[in-house]
Formats: sequence, C-alpha cells, structure tokens
Amino acid sequence: MYLRKCRKVVNGVTYSYWQLVESYRSERGPRQRVVANLGDMGHPARLGTAIAARGSQDVQQPGLTGDRVEPEWVEVDVSRVRVEQVRDYGAYWLGLELLGKLGLVEFLGTVMPLGREDVPWSLMATVLVLMRLVQPCSELEIAEGWFERSALGQLLGIPANKVNDDRLYRALDQVLPHKATLEKYLTNRLGQLFQLEYDLLLYDITSTYFEGQCAANQQARFGYSRDKRPDCKQVLIALVVSREGMPLGYEQLAGNRADVTTVEEMVEKIEKQYGKAGRIWVMDRGMVSEKNLDFLRKEGRRYIVGSHRGQLRQFREELASEEGWEEIAIGLRAKLVTPTGSEECFVLCRSDARGVKEKAMLARFEQRIEAGLQALTEACGKRRLGQGQVERRIGALLGRNSRARGLFKVQVGTREDGGATVEWQRRDEQSKWVQLQEGCYLLRTNVVGNAPELWRNYIQLTEVEAAFRIQKSDLRIRPIWHQKEERVAAHILVCFLAYVVWKTLGQMCVAAGLGNDPRKIIDELSGIKMVDVVLPIRSGVELRRRYISTPTASQAVLLDRLRLRLPGKESLLPL
Repeated sequence: MYLRKCRKVVNGVTYSYWQLVESYRSERGPRQRVVANLGDMGHPARLGTAIAARGSQDVQQPGLTGDRVEPEWVEVDVSRVRVEQVRDYGAYWLGLELLGKLGLVEFLGTVMPLGREDVPWSLMATVLVLMRLVQPCSELEIAEGWFERSALGQLLGIPANKVNDDRLYRALDQVLPHKATLEKYLTNRLGQLFQLEYDLLLYDITSTYFEGQCAANQQARFGYSRDKRPDCKQVLIALVVSREGMPLGYEQLAGNRADVTTVEEMVEKIEKQYGKAGRIWVMDRGMVSEKNLDFLRKEGRRYIVGSHRGQLRQFREELASEEGWEEIAIGLRAKLVTPTGSEECFVLCRSDARGVKEKAMLARFEQRIEAGLQALTEACGKRRLGQGQVERRIGALLGRNSRARGLFKVQVGTREDGGATVEWQRRDEQSKWVQLQEGCYLLRTNVVGNAPELWRNYIQLTEVEAAFRIQKSDLRIRPIWHQKEERVAAHILVCFLAYVVWKTLGQMCVAAGLGNDPRKIIDELSGIKMVDVVLPIRSGVELRRRYISTPTASQAVLLDRLRLRLPGKESLLPL
C-alpha cells in the first residue's frame, strides 16, 4: 500500500487530499484500489500512516509517502545542544527479544491475569527476570537506581515512579504459585525451539547460603556447603537438565539433606510433570545407594551412575589386564565389564591426567607421614614419651594424611624404662593396589551399550555443573538476603527463569557460530544506549528527540549473526 496525493477543483478553488491505495494482481494485470480517503494531512500524519501501511520491515516499498516531502529547516543553537537521560538499552532489549522467542511475557500474562494493580504482575515479573539476567542485584537496588538507569521503563511501558521495592517483593509473591506451570511450559517451548529430545536427564544438587539467621525459614539449615561457607545456613537446589543443559525442573530442599535421600523425590516430581517415559537418569556417585538403585529398577527405569571407588576392588583382575580397553579420547580408556548373572554392567575408566594428579597427591601425603613417623621415632629415642601420647600423635598424623594411611603399618611398643618405641614399615601389597587404581573410576548402569557411549552419556553431568556455575557467578543466586521462606523460593525461581533465557541465548550463539558464552554477548550489547537529545532553536522552543545509539562494528556483527535488528526511532515511546 502507498499514499497518493489527489487534487480537486471546486468553484475555482483547488483542494488537496490523500488516499491510501493498495496494489494487487488481477487476471488482467496489476491494478490499484482505494482503501481509504484520508483528507488533507500534514507531514507527521502522513508519515505515521505510511509506517502503519508498510507493515513488515522486510517488505520494501519505495515511494510509500507519495510526493516527496520537503524537509523543514530550523536554526539550532549548537552551543546549548545537550543529551539527557542516557539509559542502558542494548542488553535489556536483547533480553526482551529472547523472552519474546520463549513467549514468556505472554504466558505470564495468561497465568497472572490483570487485577486492580497499577502495573500488571506479569510485567513486574519480567523486570525481575531481565534484571537478574543483565544486572543481578537485590530488589532494593533495582528500585533505588538500576531501573531508572535502564531502558526497561521504555521497553515495557512502566513509569519509573511505579517501580519500588514493595511492588517488586509483591511480584515475587505473585509469580511463585506458578512454578510448576512455568517449568512445564518452558520445557515444551525449549523443545520446540531447539528440537530437543529429553531422553537423557542429568540430575545433581548444589547449595546456596544466606546472610542472616533465617530463624523463620524451616529449610535454612547448616549442612555440607559447596560454597565453602559452613558458617552460614543454606538451602539445597536439586536441578534436572537435558543433555544440552536445558532445565526441566528443580526443587528447593532443606540445607541439611543428604544427596542420597533426594533421588526418589526428584524422579517422581519429573515423572508427575512429564509422564513416565523411557528416559535414562544420569547421576554422580553421591546419589547412589542400593535402595535408590532398587527404586529405579522397580518400574523399569534406566540409569547411568557413578560408583563408589571401593567397588573397584572386585574388578582388580580386569584393571590389571591390558585386554578389552577402548580408547575414548587422548589419555582416556574404558572397559565394559558384565558380571555373570547380573542385570547391570560396569564401565572401568582410566584417565592418564587423573592418574598423574592422584599420584602427585599421594606422594605428598606419603612424604608427610614418613617425615612425621621419622621425627616421632627420633623423639622417642631422645626422651621418654608415654605410649598413649605417642599413639595420639600417630593417630593425628595419619588422620591429616588419610589418603596414604593405609600404606603404612605402625606399631607402638614400650621400653624397659617405660618409654614408648615406634616401629613402622610400608605395606607393599597395598602400595601395588593403590598404583593399579590410580586414575581409575567406575560407572554402573543397566543400559545396554558400549563403553565409549556410556561414558559420554555420563560425562554430560558437566552440563549440570555448568548450570550451577552460571547461576552462582553470572546470575548471582548467592548469597540470599531474603529471610521469609516464600521469598527465598521466589528468588530461586527468578534465577531459574533467567537461566532459561541465558541458555536460549547460548543456543542461538552456538547456531550462529559465536561460541557458547552469552555473558560476552550481553556485555558487548550493553554498550548500546538510549538517549534523549535536546535541540534549542531560535524561537526559544527546545526540540526533544529520543534515539538509540548507532551500534559499533562489532555490535553490528553480533546482531547480524544473531539475526536481530534494533528497532527504528518510530517504535520508541514519545517523550
């Protein structure tokens, strides 16, 4: 469609008006028809109509505005030209584009319907997710500065004075009840976008700690801290992801739960949400117990799990034999072993790099024990030490170097004068076994396959480790400052949603040949700003225009590779 300028003479007076005309093809060739008579319009009205008529930016129709409009020139006082309200635009716009691909804003709008609130809760939840993605900080920091420094108000149509800490906290309360619905929707949506097959599920647990006592939070407990903060209370996060690292769901657990006690709960949660399919569960050895394996086998579930190192002893002959090993990668070999009459098979893995590391660590502990025993022997020869005192010192020495304690046999005796004596020797048989198992570990499975394939499926547990690392470093899930249990749960949910957006960008980067580090993309596009330019003119009026800064060469390349296009000036909200 295009605009056509028409003229009509009535009683000797010429009148001008505009028509909106559509071109179409007919059996007799191209034809035009008038869609609407628009009357006499000024330049702004014609421009707005032309933009609306143009439709998709991909369709180019030269001459859309009819006759060429002459520019209107004004005199500007260049000494008073200034820029106001410089806001961060690029990264937030990128995040909103990603949410659009996921359909998350629209979905939040359906599950969080409008009420009497001034700002829809779905938009406030969007603010929380985008802030967690681009500038992770507390709700108070968002309200007191970061929101105004961002272009989110423009992008989402939210006035800055409507964003305060109370409204953000209430948005957390509003989004939390929809956790299960969001998990299921995003799993289906990610599967459609990236053709994912959820045939292999990776399960692991991490912890995140609190600042404060959290006296009213029943899940805040002292426990084994993966964050090296045993002095702080914590909660556990149990996460299930696909082989590509795409999350299916998570659960927040008490901070003192043992990993092994969580398996049944998480498996049943996933099966309840997505049904019982022929999936393979992959877990590390911290999840393994005979009770859990019986639970998995009971209904025909398949699994690949790490096995405790102590089980290597029953495969001593296989470890010593050079037959049956397959090269998986440089410096890594594996052997498949199926015990007679067993429904399971075991994969023996031997890593040269891991062997060198374990050998160096063991040598350091051996040297410490030898030096300590030698010093204690000399001390017993120089002065009379009680037997109990010597035994305690030996116990402490072996305890500090427990990796090598089994390599030494130590005997404490008594001399005629009552002083203690120390005799020790190395256990050669134990030393040979330790050398044989250096760099070795064991996998256990009821899945039929070859050693390389089973190993590759197991090693994808690194995807869960990467998910935890991203949430802790890039999305700053820790420390948690909230004290209320439901607010803690909502904080973790927002981090989960931000991680989904992160992985969506990661998949787009991989497809575009840009690697797999979304943080670099976000940081690079953060340099794109939105500014208000003020132009004082001769008449004393100030013209105000809102613009997006022109991308640099590297930013333009990123946008082109990601197939994204910055919006034009006409799409910005007016000043």
